[in-house]
Amino acid sequence: MRKFASWAKRGLFVLSPLPLVFAMAASAVGPTDNMPPTLRAAMQRDLGLTSAQLSQYLKIERLSELQSKQLATAQGRKFAGSWIERQADGTFKLVVATTSSFPQKGPADIEFRTARHTFADLAASKAQLDTMVERGGKVPNGVYSWYVDLPSNTLVVGIGKGKQNAGIDFVANSGANADYVRFVEEEEQASKRAALKGGHGYLRNPGDGYLYACSIGFNALKGSTPVYVTAGHCGDAGESVYLEGSAGTGPQWTLGPQVGAFSGSSFPGSGQSGPDYAYVTISGANTQVASVYGWTTADVVVKGSTAGGVGTAICRSGRTSGWKCGTIDQVDVSVNYSTGETITHVNRTTACSEGGDSGGSFITGPGQAQGVLSGGSGSCKGKLPNNRTRSYFQPVNPILTAYGLTLKTG
Repeated sequence: MRKFASWAKRGLFVLSPLPLVFAMAASAVGPTDNMPPTLRAAMQRDLGLTSAQLSQYLKIERLSELQSKQLATAQGRKFAGSWIERQADGTFKLVVATTSSFPQKGPADIEFRTARHTFADLAASKAQLDTMVERGGKVPNGVYSWYVDLPSNTLVVGIGKGKQNAGIDFVANSGANADYVRFVEEEEQASKRAALKGGHGYLRNPGDGYLYACSIGFNALKGSTPVYVTAGHCGDAGESVYLEGSAGTGPQWTLGPQVGAFSGSSFPGSGQSGPDYAYVTISGANTQVASVYGWTTADVVVKGSTAGGVGTAICRSGRTSGWKCGTIDQVDVSVNYSTGETITHVNRTTACSEGGDSGGSFITGPGQAQGVLSGGSGSCKGKLPNNRTRSYFQPVNPILTAYGLTLKTG
C-alpha cells in the first residue's frame, strides 16, 4: 500500500524524542536467539535482514514483550502507543509515544516520542466507525479499511484512488473526530483468501461440483476433544473437510482422507460486519501436533499465544504459497473486502498470501501463535518485500475465547 496526501491538516506533530531520565532494567532481557536455522533464513529473506540484524531484532522483541504493558501503565492516560521500529542503520528500537510534556528518557533500546493524541482518544474514534458498521451502517464503495496508526498518531481510513469524498462521508456519518483522521490511498482492496499441523491444506466438498481449499490454523482442544481453528469463510457448521492429499501437503486439489467437520463458523454476509473465524472438530484416529508446518523450512513449535504488537516479525504458513514472513504493521483493523463483507478487529501484516492460504497460521519466531489468515491484497509474486502486499489475520486468542478452546502447545 502506498501513502498519499492526507485530508486537509489532519495531522500530527512530527514525533520527536524527549530528553529525561527514565529508569528501566533493560538488562533483564535475556537471550532469545534460539531459532532453527531454516526459520532464520526465511525471516532474513522476507524481511531483508542480515543475521546480526535479526539477532538484534529478537532482543528488542523480547524487550517489548516484557516491558510494553509496564510502559503503558506508567504513561497512564497520556499513553499514545508503542511499537517496534527499524532505524536507518538497520537496527531496531522499542518506541513509546506519549502526550506528556514532561521530558522522558529511557535506555538505549527504548525511545520516547511526543504525540498530539492519546491512544485512548484515537481508539474511541475508531470504535465509532466500527459501531456504525456493526449496527448496519453501509461502508461506502471505495472505503477499504480503518485503523489506529501508531507511528503517525492518526486514525487512518484506507480508500481507493479518487474516493476521498466517500471517506469523508463515512467519517462524518459515524460522528468520529475528524481532527484525528488521515486518508491513505490503497492500491488494491483486500479479498478473502479462500482457496495435522498448522498450515496444512484442507478441502471442502459441498457437493456442488467444486472443491474449496483453505489451510489449517492451529490445533486446539474443546474440553478433551481435538479441534483446529481456521477462517470462518472457509466453511459452514456441519460441512465436512478433507486433507489435501494424504497428509495435507498436496498434490493440490487432491481429495485426501476426511479429517472432520466444521463445528462453529462466523463470517458476515455481504454488507454486514463481524469476525472471520471457525473451528473444525477432528474425527477418527487423526492426531494433532503442536506445531506449524514450515514447508521448505523447519516446523515451528507452538509455545503460547502472547499477542505481538506493531513491528513484531511473524511468519505465515499456508497450502498455496507455503511459508512467508513479514511484520505486523497495524493492529485492530476493520477491513472492507471487495465482496462486501467488513471484517472487524483483525491485524494487518506485510506478509504475502494467496487464495487457499485462508485460515493458515501466523506465528512468531519464538513460537507464539498470533492468528489465522482472513484475507489480503497483493500477491507472493515478484520481489518481496514490497509496498503492495498486505495480509489480515484474525487474532487467535479471541477465537479460543469465543469457542471455549484451549490452544495445543508443545
